[in-house]
Amino acid sequence: MTDFGFYLVMTNPKVGYVECAKAAVKAGVKIIQLRMKHCPREEIVAMGKAVREVTRGTETLFIVNDDPSIAAEVEADGVHVGQDDMPVAEVRAQYPSLKIVGLSTHNPAQALAAIPQKPDYIGVGPVWATPTKDIPDPTLGVATAVQMAQSVPFPAVCIGGVDPGRLPELLKAGAKNFSVVRAVCASEDPYSAIRNLQEIAAGL
Repeated sequence: MTDFGFYLVMTNPKVGYVECAKAAVKAGVKIIQLRMKHCPREEIVAMGKAVREVTRGTETLFIVNDDPSIAAEVEADGVHVGQDDMPVAEVRAQYPSLKIVGLSTHNPAQALAAIPQKPDYIGVGPVWATPTKDIPDPTLGVATAVQMAQSVPFPAVCIGGVDPGRLPELLKAGAKNFSVVRAVCASEDPYSAIRNLQEIAAGL
């Protein structure tokens, strides 16, 4: 897997998951993730199937958060697991249809420990404080996040509090890939919000 730049995590988007996914596909976002914490399984499966239809046949990869069984059921391209979820090797063994397995890391030791696990990419964060997690991990700051991203031989995406005002600092420090949640999901016009972030990234 190569660097992909923009990675959108969809959590409670104002316009709904399907419309948000359509905006991301229209804008050429390389990866979108469906993250529906604390929702019933059948609700996540139904939404996952709907989002899969939006991304099917496009260049936008579709990832499901946490649960590889749901990801496989909705024919997603992959799954993103946390430190306490199913190990990367086990996901690959049990769900061979999932071509991409991402792994969250929250400190330099976890980033280094990810190397022998060989995920397709790691998430690095939170860079800044963010309200999207029930029990947030300690913030890393830009320098540590970029150091973690550069310490692994596969892509790393920086996440946590990234918005249009902070994105230039992150990219200028050396980050290649970045993820947002609220900067797009809180917008009534997700396409414009995505394009604004893409234009900021392209201008650096």
